[in-house]
Amino acid sequence: MRAIEITKPGPADVLRLCYRDKPVPGAGEVLIRVHAAGVNRPDVFQRLGSYAPPPGASDLPGLEVAGEIVEGDLDGTGFKPGDLVCALVQGGGYAEYVVAPALQCLPVPQGLSLIEAASLPETYFTVWSNVFDRARLGPGESLLVQGGTSGIGVTAIQLASALGHRVFATAGSEDKARACEQLGAERGINYRHEDFGVVAKQLTGDNGVDVILDMVGGDYLPREINCLADDGRIVIIALLGGAKGTLDMGQVLRRRLTVTGSTLRPRSVAFKAAIAQQLRTHAWPLLEAKKIKPVIYESFPLEQAAEAHRLMESSTHVGKIMLQVT
Repeated sequence: MRAIEITKPGPADVLRLCYRDKPVPGAGEVLIRVHAAGVNRPDVFQRLGSYAPPPGASDLPGLEVAGEIVEGDLDGTGFKPGDLVCALVQGGGYAEYVVAPALQCLPVPQGLSLIEAASLPETYFTVWSNVFDRARLGPGESLLVQGGTSGIGVTAIQLASALGHRVFATAGSEDKARACEQLGAERGINYRHEDFGVVAKQLTGDNGVDVILDMVGGDYLPREINCLADDGRIVIIALLGGAKGTLDMGQVLRRRLTVTGSTLRPRSVAFKAAIAQQLRTHAWPLLEAKKIKPVIYESFPLEQAAEAHRLMESSTHVGKIMLQVT
């Protein structure tokens, strides 16, 4: 099969087209003929050598795919050969075939193309597990999304807004701030010209926001603490601004604040399977009813994976960057 491999840590040019043996599914796994794969920030970190695959995972990049089930351990899954699915994988998505745990597969939502379906798993699993499970965003509560036009941001804005929450989002330009609002954010905040903490307090009548989805870290942390409501929660999913920040423990104690975080890739199949079921129950009906939608910025042929990575690193996109595999 054709695949894209990382020849050595480095810039986008280290991505090369190669030929590998098709993977063989084991117990509880299925083999998927890949039609499309998503490009995500962790793929870039893996290419740079700062995010190694978990033990036993493919060394090929790619964490989400959509395609056709070819074969595998299908007993009790409800799937059969020929079914079209999208799947979260630990690696190997930049290829014509990939192995996925059957419990991490979801049917392609009715009315969506395979490219659109392939854009869903990484961001939807991440947002649901962090915003709704870990941070427990509840009825009547508000959400501030850092990086609102990223794949994660676009998903978080749409899901939270569709489920009735007030949503605010940061972005790096006026155009991107307005794009956040078109996706459902009550207010897009241009962090280059506005202090998101001040704006968030103003928008909430000085009460602050209940949950912050943070993919920046670093010096954002003290500003986020200041704009949290009492009993508020910050959930950190990436550290684009650095791994160290200042935490006002006095506020944490007095106002019962929670600072937490997680990474999805190393979690167990059982953990991801539980998220898959929640998505099928709560998010898939919204997708099929067109109340939320995939946002595809650009698609590239598989052999142009390096171009896709350059676009990801430019941060000029709004939504997902995709690879067309077959």
